[in-house]
Amino acid sequence: MVVVLKKNPDPKQLRHLTSWIESMGIKIHMSEGSMQTVMGLVGDTTRIDTDLIEALDIVEAVKRIQEPYKDANRKFHAENTVIKVGEAAFGSGECPIIAGPCSVESEEQLMSIARSVKAAGAKLLRGGAFKPRTSPYAFQGLAGDGIRLLSLAKKETGLPIVSEIMDISKIDMFEDVDIIQIGARNMQNFELLKEIGKAKQPILLKRGLANTLQELLMSAEYIMASGNKNVILCERGIRTFETATRNTLDLSAIPMLKSMTHLPVIVDPSHASGIAALVKPMSMAAAACGADGLIIEVHNDPKHALCDGPQSITPEEFSDVAENVRRMNEIGYRG
Repeated sequence: MVVVLKKNPDPKQLRHLTSWIESMGIKIHMSEGSMQTVMGLVGDTTRIDTDLIEALDIVEAVKRIQEPYKDANRKFHAENTVIKVGEAAFGSGECPIIAGPCSVESEEQLMSIARSVKAAGAKLLRGGAFKPRTSPYAFQGLAGDGIRLLSLAKKETGLPIVSEIMDISKIDMFEDVDIIQIGARNMQNFELLKEIGKAKQPILLKRGLANTLQELLMSAEYIMASGNKNVILCERGIRTFETATRNTLDLSAIPMLKSMTHLPVIVDPSHASGIAALVKPMSMAAAACGADGLIIEVHNDPKHALCDGPQSITPEEFSDVAENVRRMNEIGYRG
């Protein structure tokens, strides 16, 4: 249930209302926006007389809701959540870009890419240190050495870093990581989600390749219920019957999610298509749909990349993509 209060509610009446609601064992989530304050009631609200509350002088409206997610629900939190990391502000109407290699391979490789993407306008550097691979024989990442190299790149370029965690036992290695990523394969690893909710950094949560938007929001709810409210959602393509591309980018997820939740929504055009040539048009399309950011794979030698070379673009191509995304974002959908 949601109780929308009138502007500048009387403090004494508000205290009486909250005390009465809490006396019934119902938790209250207060969300104070610039125009109104919203009370989100969590628990068994069937005993609450909505007409009685709506008759109060300080109450503008009362709404019952059916969605099982509360913290992530826009009805509980009308204002967009803006997550600031370095010079990037996800959810602010901008479209900052996270860029870098799928996997950290060497210091020379990472430093070269980091310098290039920063010069082209990237606000954060991505790089995989722990890589979940379909084949047990494929390159699994440099683990701790990969995190160390990312920290070196951060120190040299000033770019905040983003990297994926697969096992909560490795969380101590991520102390210098600015955004911790939960990959598509772990979107419903609920024990991991509960533990990562205790982390201080923002969490980038990728949609599973066969999951609904409500399932994505329920996974975000796990993180938020554990205390971390700074969750960035990522649409990275879903598995359909189409085989021409690696996945099918669900662009409708961007405006749909933004109507369902206050959390920022970014797009990964690299994993969505699996084809480097499609990264530019899909990035521009995502910006036009109102994406709150992009995460793009960039490699200085894609043909010899140890991971996901076919979907990685070169630094020169990234520069072109970044410029076109900037222009598209100026006229993009912000409804």
